[in-house]
Amino acid sequence: MIRYGIIGTGMMGVEHILNINSIDGAEVVAISDPHPPSIQAGVDAAAPRSDGDELATFATHTELLDSGLCDAVVVVSPNFTHHAIVTDIAPHDVHVMIEKPLCTTVDDALDLMTTFGPAPTMSDGSPKIVWVALEYRYMPPVAAMIDQVRTGDIGRPRMVSITEHRFPFLVKVGDWNRFSENTGGTLVEKCCHFFDLMHLITSENPVRVYASGAQDVNHLDETYDGRVPDILDNAYVIVDFASGARAMLDLCMFAEATFNQEELSVIGARGKVESLIPEGTVRKGLRGTHDIGKVEVELVHDTSILHEGLHHGSSFVEHTRFCAAIRGEQEIEVTLADGMWAVATGAAAHRSIDEGRPVDITELVSPEAYAATGWPARKEAR
Repeated sequence: MIRYGIIGTGMMGVEHILNINSIDGAEVVAISDPHPPSIQAGVDAAAPRSDGDELATFATHTELLDSGLCDAVVVVSPNFTHHAIVTDIAPHDVHVMIEKPLCTTVDDALDLMTTFGPAPTMSDGSPKIVWVALEYRYMPPVAAMIDQVRTGDIGRPRMVSITEHRFPFLVKVGDWNRFSENTGGTLVEKCCHFFDLMHLITSENPVRVYASGAQDVNHLDETYDGRVPDILDNAYVIVDFASGARAMLDLCMFAEATFNQEELSVIGARGKVESLIPEGTVRKGLRGTHDIGKVEVELVHDTSILHEGLHHGSSFVEHTRFCAAIRGEQEIEVTLADGMWAVATGAAAHRSIDEGRPVDITELVSPEAYAATGWPARKEAR
């Protein structure tokens, strides 16, 4: 039985609890949150403990860590707290999953990479699993699309396009997500998922980012302590990779009057594969075999997912893989380096918007700074 502690039991903390409830061999035994209504939400969501004891509740993450109750913890606190909390976790003998974004700044992300190193261990010498929760990888239609790309049928990915047209940011405790200083900015907070997918699909690090974006519609009539929110609600972002592959993000957060929230496509010299969410459709077309309007179409549904939750079952899959890694049954799939590159791409996009110019990724992640973390270089493009 893997005993989980949840640090932060707001909306996403509760979502993690509900997913863990559905996984054999795992249970939530402790939660922490300084906000009493959030603690109550966590208590209400957690399943009864297998040992018959009551769920342990703490006001601080340090009390939870010092309790010794947990084998693994999930950090689901506000973005701006991640660096400090994860730094506190490092000396403890617990595995850790860190909600996206890893941190709000590249420097903090690099610091965590240095703190843990590429192969952290527990005090008994066993591997310590440190996993970044970038669960969009595991949405069934996205995972099926990536599998199709990995077959090589469409050739090496040359263009990746991701559209997200959705609703505005939700209300959070204390309205912390209304200000970029707390979130890292919309393109870090929300879009790290998509930059991670670009990174994963191309198997390359980003080298240059161009972006245009603004806050045109949402939250302009809100004030908090006399301040108006400063979070972008729309943007276009283009990401260049060393091989010449490129990717594009089209984000709009006042576009909930739509059919599909996400539309993703990957194009190579031999064809195209695309994924539509929540429709759940994956389409593949091969040049010389298919034509416009006449391609392979598959409706994807993963019957092994026992809790679909807020992200089409992806968090359930993520936790099953995390537990498998803890048990030594598989490798870590989403590393601190993956989390850092997702943050760096978003931060570069914000700098591009602010300064009206392309931004080289080395302005934020110098080769020297990356080398200092001790992590190996990212694998080359396929």
